[in-house]
Amino acid sequence: MSAPKRSPASPVRSRSNDPEGMRNRILDAAFEAFVTRGYHATAMNDIRDLAGVSGGAFAHHFPSKKQLGLAVLKERVADAVMQSWIAPVQQAATAKEGILAVMTAIIDELSAKAKVTGCPLNNLAHELSGGDRDFQVACAAVFDRWQDGIAEALLRDGAVDETAEAGRLAGFVIASYSGAMAMAKSRQDTGALCDCRAMFDRMIP
Repeated sequence: MSAPKRSPASPVRSRSNDPEGMRNRILDAAFEAFVTRGYHATAMNDIRDLAGVSGGAFAHHFPSKKQLGLAVLKERVADAVMQSWIAPVQQAATAKEGILAVMTAIIDELSAKAKVTGCPLNNLAHELSGGDRDFQVACAAVFDRWQDGIAEALLRDGAVDETAEAGRLAGFVIASYSGAMAMAKSRQDTGALCDCRAMFDRMIP
């Protein structure tokens, strides 16, 4: 179903002179749809309607679904990882305190929603990385930045004293969290995430 026509004076039409704002609306709509519905289950028309843009404007910014998917990974998923994980861990007094605080915030948010949709990066990586090299590279880049960000914090506060060891510990944190999130999504219960947080408290120096 196409969006209803609007008069030239309507707020949506007036934003047509804001190409960056329009592009951001498309990315926001695509991010939400891809994470909750899945990339392959979401049609371009669905995103167009969610963003409230014309077909021509949509095609101008993203001529193909693949280009849109890569932009979502690089600009929305990467930003979500930065805001929810990397920045809080790096800004905390210690890496361990930051990791535990992040886990608590995620558990509290999911408990309040009473629904677990999963980690945006994990959801898209599972769906896309196996079949397309460009998607694989884009997903891996976000994981690498995530791992590097936690490793930097671990080295900074002396939790480990070698770069390689910091990278391995950061990888363990991400892998454990990702697995716990997958279990929480399948069970629609945060128990696995709570257990993961408890083990981080015991194991991270």
